[in-house]
Amino acid sequence: MDLKELLGEELYKQLMEKVGDNKVAVVSDGNWFPKSKFDEVNDDNKELKKQLKDRDAQLDELSQKAKGNEDLTKQIQDLQDANKATVADYESKLQKQAFDSKLNDALRDAKAKNPRAVKALLDTESIKLDGDKLLGLEDQLKALRESDDYLFTSEEGQLGGRNPNPSKKEAPKLTKDQFKNMSYQERVDLYQKDPETYNQLKGE
Repeated sequence: MDLKELLGEELYKQLMEKVGDNKVAVVSDGNWFPKSKFDEVNDDNKELKKQLKDRDAQLDELSQKAKGNEDLTKQIQDLQDANKATVADYESKLQKQAFDSKLNDALRDAKAKNPRAVKALLDTESIKLDGDKLLGLEDQLKALRESDDYLFTSEEGQLGGRNPNPSKKEAPKLTKDQFKNMSYQERVDLYQKDPETYNQLKGE
């Protein structure tokens, strides 16, 4: 049984988001994982599941004993509702983590030079995670490739046989408004990846 089968898909995705570059003796599919971070995520997940299971069992037991006592029955019902809300919140967080992880993978596979910058230009609200697919992402990536192809690594070479004047600066395809809406970290990433575009936009 590999690591993904052992943990389950959601916990495995959480682990993948938390792993760093440190190498340890936990291996899956040829990748090295930091054991300390693996243990942290795994233990947190086990502990939360245990707490929820124990709480459900206790509430069910109290509910049986409280029959005929309206006040106590109401208190137990309130606790059960709170427990359901906790579960729903937990599942919502797992879903968001799964979405973010899948989106990051998709941007990497799309050869985005700076996934943060590309993500800032996407309408993520219209992208939905359906099983293993991100519905609505492909069309947005296609549109970005057509309007801002410099954001992606070209598979056919950067110049495509043309030899433009290297001393002539091309106008940045990232708009001034988009640049203004970037976070500090996104601007730092843009400067590191494409300082010429950064300086042009900053100087406008």
